[in-house]
Amino acid sequence: MGVGTNIKRLRSKTKLSQQDVADLVGVDKNTYANWENQTNDIKSEHIPKLAQIFHVEIKDLFDQSIPKIEININKQVSKDKSLNNSVVLVMPDKETVEKLIAVIRTRFDI
Repeated sequence: MGVGTNIKRLRSKTKLSQQDVADLVGVDKNTYANWENQTNDIKSEHIPKLAQIFHVEIKDLFDQSIPKIEININKQVSKDKSLNNSVVLVMPDKETVEKLIAVIRTRFDI
């Protein structure tokens, strides 16, 4: 996962548009979009401002780790002694959710 993917993920968490972030950084929207698409590299002078906008440390912009999906399985026995199971997936971001949905649709021909 590159810097572009990270800033896209962080931007989606903050609900800011590409134009919003571009304005805050002081660049053209197309420049910012190219950063997210990893078409162009981000000039080092803009890195601290991006970290400030997204409320993260600079190193977090370069984090190559894969977001984790947390799975919680709850098993409960009801009064009639039937077993009720529930599974809760805690997804780190919208992109991960969309990838999971695509896999499920492909796998189950939905």
